[in-house]
Amino acid sequence: MTTRNIEDCLQRLEKKIDSRHPNRFLDIREVSALTSLSDSTIRRAVKKGELKCCKKVGKLLFLESDVRGWLNG
Repeated sequence: MTTRNIEDCLQRLEKKIDSRHPNRFLDIREVSALTSLSDSTIRRAVKKGELKCCKKVGKLLFLESDVRGWLNG
């Protein structure tokens, strides 16, 4: 397999995985693991209004699609 074929396969797999749970909620620990960023960096992004979150249940929850959009934006 060539490098290009492997890249194409990986992109197809990533799209399949992303399409299964695009609106799954993540807590701050999961966002930190997904992004490889510290909790404090994520909290700063929320405070600045750069990253949307939900605070209704007493803790920060993030839609996975919002986190991925923030990373790509």
